[in-house]
Amino acid sequence: MATSPIQRDDHWSALMAAAQDGDRRAYERLLREIVPFLRAVARRRLRGEADVEDAVQDALLTIHQIRHTYDPARPIRPWLGAIAERRALDRVRSVTRRAGREETLTELHHETLARGPTNEGERRLEARDIRAAVAELPPGQRQAVELLKLREMSLAEASARTGQSVTALKVATHRAIAALRRRVIGSERD
Repeated sequence: MATSPIQRDDHWSALMAAAQDGDRRAYERLLREIVPFLRAVARRRLRGEADVEDAVQDALLTIHQIRHTYDPARPIRPWLGAIAERRALDRVRSVTRRAGREETLTELHHETLARGPTNEGERRLEARDIRAAVAELPPGQRQAVELLKLREMSLAEASARTGQSVTALKVATHRAIAALRRRVIGSERD
């Protein structure tokens, strides 16, 4: 039996009210039930499934952080929809900024990348330098780089393995890469 949007709204509002009163089961149930709705809102703005899922996770985090602000006397779907819409727009801006910084590789870039280090000794030195730089990172950043970049795990897999949130892993990876870039650029200048 399908529920109407009004019935669903009332049901979700009741679950949120119970969650605000400390009912963990109601909160877990609410979060499970709203994911398809959040995903549908994100898909209106985003094309890639990875970006949609990231926006959904960001929306869930926001909902968790501001759940105390929800007024159970008001409909919940517009409140959830506004949060999901904002997180999707944040993701659109992020994707757009990233695309603006990316450069199309030319044939010369491809040749240089394909060539790589010119001999085995250079390759060993590069690999050793990279391992040393990663080893010097703070533990959380090192773990994020090892799982996400070196082992090529997905954010969800790394999150499950470490118990860290997807957002925390993203931040740790971003900071680690920035630190590694500073180190590499600094050593090239010496």
